[in-house]
Amino acid sequence: MRKLLVAALVLMTTTAALAQTDTTVHLKKDTVAASAKSKKKDWSKVLLGNRPNDHLMIQFAYDNWAGTPDTIRTTGFSRSFNFYFMFDFPFKTDPRWSVGAGLGIGWSNIFFDKQQVLVASQNPTLAFPNNAGGDHFKKYKLVTSYLQIPLELRYSMDPINPNRSWKFAVGVKVGTMTTAYTKAKQLVNNANQPINNFIEKEVSKKYFNTTELVGTARVSYGVFGIFAQYQVTPLIKSNYGPNMYPFSIGIQLSGL
Repeated sequence: MRKLLVAALVLMTTTAALAQTDTTVHLKKDTVAASAKSKKKDWSKVLLGNRPNDHLMIQFAYDNWAGTPDTIRTTGFSRSFNFYFMFDFPFKTDPRWSVGAGLGIGWSNIFFDKQQVLVASQNPTLAFPNNAGGDHFKKYKLVTSYLQIPLELRYSMDPINPNRSWKFAVGVKVGTMTTAYTKAKQLVNNANQPINNFIEKEVSKKYFNTTELVGTARVSYGVFGIFAQYQVTPLIKSNYGPNMYPFSIGIQLSGL
């Protein structure tokens, strides 16, 4: 009988000890979970007062046209340059998100291979005569420029330190054409022998849509990034030429 009592006492003591240990483990887990929850940043309380809310955005890109017919031959590194002054408006509830708005200007240079673009002619449609079999200009390009208003929805992984953070943005650009002209240099014959080393320039916007709507997207780390854009409005007016849509892929410098 005494042995049974001793055994029962030992069993009760062991069970109590195990129960106490299990409670301790649960307490530790609960404490860790509460600590992790308390360390989660409350972005609504983050202030960005020391960060300037205006920034320059500079873009350099390769340019081309989607929907170009086979009769139009572009060549070389067609390119664009955009320059904007931007303002950034962070969301109060979460400054990782913001809206960007600004004003700037963009230039596009499209180069052609033994071909002209008769922007100043009296033709009912924009003509692209082919000069491959005769005299032609060694260098020929079409230049368009737009005054633009870029609008963006932005996300920064660390808005407190934007120069050490990944950033993403999607948006649109609304623009109005300021000029359109062609520039030709050095007239040569079919054997590429110089005929006349002069510069010819023709200026006219009459064949072009003077209002543009462009979709944009960009990714950057710090001040360096890449971007892409696609114009959803056709370059040339309806019934004045083929439906072609400019697009760009390039690099950029911007703080946001």
